Amino acid sequence: MDLSILKPAPGSRKKRKRVGRGDGSGHGKTSCRGHKGQGARAGGGTRPGFEGGQMPLKRRVPKRGFHNPFRQSPVVVNLGQLEVFDSGSEVTPELLLERGLIRRRGEPVKVLADGSLSKPLTVKAHAFSSKAKEKLEALGGKAELIVVHA
Repeated sequence: MDLSILKPAPGSRKKRKRVGRGDGSGHGKTSCRGHKGQGARAGGGTRPGFEGGQMPLKRRVPKRGFHNPFRQSPVVVNLGQLEVFDSGSEVTPELLLERGLIRRRGEPVKVLADGSLSKPLTVKAHAFSSKAKEKLEALGGKAELIVVHA
């Protein structure tokens, strides 16, 4: 194979729409904006959620309850996923992040009992399900709670 004969797949590359370049182009005169009106004006258009003056869905739907913007729901890690660690090792949220089992630093981690674990581990997390704690301790491991002081 020679690099000089490589080509993109047919139909994967599209030409840019060049507006305002004469009537012969098919995008001339009004430059695809139609005749007059809000959409034809510079800076025109409507804000997101605007429905032409009709009461928008966001305002029509009844609101109930309270949404806590500071809520932190725990990141779930199953016991079966901890099988990647060596026997007897200490598993911390930093290690979980390193191995790609959780995505972001600083989020609370909860360990659930899904899957099977065959080695004793010392797991440090913010929360454990009762079954996960039982399974860990049955194998000779430890479930250590991380206490966060607010």
